[in-house]
Amino acid sequence: MKKFLDENFLLSNETAVRLYHDFAKEMPIIDYHCHLSPQEIYENKTFKNITEAWLYGDHYKWRAMRANGAEEKYVTGGEGATDYDRFLEWCKTVPETIGNALYHWSHLELQRFFDVYDIINEKNAPAIWEKVNAQLSGEGFGARDLIKKSDVRVICTTDDPTDSLEYHIKIKELPDFDVDVLPSFRPDKGLEINRATYLPWIEKLGEVYGSAISDYDQLLAALESRIRFFDSVGGKVSDHALDYVAYADTTKEEAAAIFAKALQGNGVSLEEEMKYKTYTLVFMGKLYAELGWGMQFHINAHRNNNTRMFNKIGPDTGFDSINDNSVAYPIVKLLDALDSEDKLPKTILYSLNPKDHYVLGSIIGSFQGGGIPGKIQLGAAWWFLDTIDGMLEQMKALANLGLLSRFVGMLTDSRSFLSYTRHEYFRRLLCDMIGQWVENGEAPDDMETLGRMIQNISFNNANQYFNFNK
Repeated sequence: MKKFLDENFLLSNETAVRLYHDFAKEMPIIDYHCHLSPQEIYENKTFKNITEAWLYGDHYKWRAMRANGAEEKYVTGGEGATDYDRFLEWCKTVPETIGNALYHWSHLELQRFFDVYDIINEKNAPAIWEKVNAQLSGEGFGARDLIKKSDVRVICTTDDPTDSLEYHIKIKELPDFDVDVLPSFRPDKGLEINRATYLPWIEKLGEVYGSAISDYDQLLAALESRIRFFDSVGGKVSDHALDYVAYADTTKEEAAAIFAKALQGNGVSLEEEMKYKTYTLVFMGKLYAELGWGMQFHINAHRNNNTRMFNKIGPDTGFDSINDNSVAYPIVKLLDALDSEDKLPKTILYSLNPKDHYVLGSIIGSFQGGGIPGKIQLGAAWWFLDTIDGMLEQMKALANLGLLSRFVGMLTDSRSFLSYTRHEYFRRLLCDMIGQWVENGEAPDDMETLGRMIQNISFNNANQYFNFNK
C-alpha cells in the first residue's frame, strides 16, 4: 500500500517516476489564464488567516460545502459566521470529498505552501488553523511571495477592455519581482448585446476611449484602440467566454444597423445577436493575428443556473454547470472566416463539455500551418474537467488526433494564490500516462526524447507559443 500523497503520488510505474522527478518537477510555471487580481499582486496582499487564503472566492470549495449540507453563511460568509466557523465547516467537508480532485488539491496546498501534512478533518482542524495562521502572520506569505515560491514566471490575468491596467504597469516597476503579470483582453460585455450590462459598458468604453460611442465604426475603433493599448502593456492573449458559439453570415452594414438598434435600448433577435457577435469577433480576431496574440475561446458553460441565489449573492459563486450546445459548425465557420483572409490568429479552443474533445480535436487539424507549431490548440481541461479523468481524457484525445508534444499545457483558471499545485497535479498525470505507454511498449524507453516532451508541455511550449521569452 502506498502512503497517501507520497513523493510518487499518481505515478504508477517506474518510468513515470523518472519522468516526473528528473524532468517535470523542477520546471517553472506559466499561468496563461487565471483570474488573479493584479492589484493584490502589486500590493503583495497578505491573508489574516487560512480562511481568507483558502475559501474566499473559491466556488469549487463552496459547491462541495453546500453539497455536504453547510448553511450558506458558512460557505460565502454571513452574519454570525466567523472565519474559523467557515474553516471548520470546510474541514468537516473535506473527508466527504474523497474521489474529488478537491481532496488532493486541499492537502497539496497545505503541504507545498505551509509544510503542513495533517489529514484535513474536523479533529485536526484546530491544529491546522494554528500552524497555517502562524505562518501567514509572519513574513514571506504575501501574494507575490506565494507566486515566487511556486516558481511562476508569467501570469496572464483576465481584464475588461475598459480596465486602466494601472496595476500591471506598476508591477513592471517593482524592483524585486521578476514575474511578468500581463493583461488578457476579455471583451465579453461588449459582445453580449442583449444583456443589461451592455449599454452601461458601451458608455464606459466611450469614456476610456475618450469619445462617446454613437455608431458601429466608433465601437470598432474603440475596441481596436483598447486592444493596442493592452498590447503596449505586454498583453499577448485574448479570452472569450462563448457560452454558445455564434456564427451567422453578415456584413458590416448589417452589424452596424443591429448596433444602432441596441443603442436605442431596443432588444435584438437571436439571429441579429449572432450576426453582431460574428462580425465583431472576426474584426477582433484579425487584430489579434496582426499583433501575434493568442485567441482563447472558452465554450459551453451554463452560467448562473440558480436565479434565487444569483439575485442574492451574484455571479461566480458556484451555481454554474456544463452546457451542451453544438460547436462543430460555428467554430469551423469562425475559424474559416479568419483563415480565408489569412488572418487567423493562434487559437486555443476549450470546451467545458468533454463530448466536444474529439470534435474540437479534429477541427484544429484543419487550420494548422503558418510555420507555427500547434498554432490551433485543444485547450487544457478546465473548471469541471480539471480532474484526473478530465485531464487524461483531454490529453488522450489530443494525442489520438494531433500532436500532444505541441500542447501548451496546464493553467489554473483560478482566483486563488494557492492553486499552483494544480500544475504539479497535471504534470504527475502527464508523466504517468506517458510512462504507462513506455511500460506497455507503446513508446520507446528514450528518456532524452520523452524528457524533452515533458518539459516542453510543462513550460517550453507555452513560453514559445505566446512569445513570453522567459
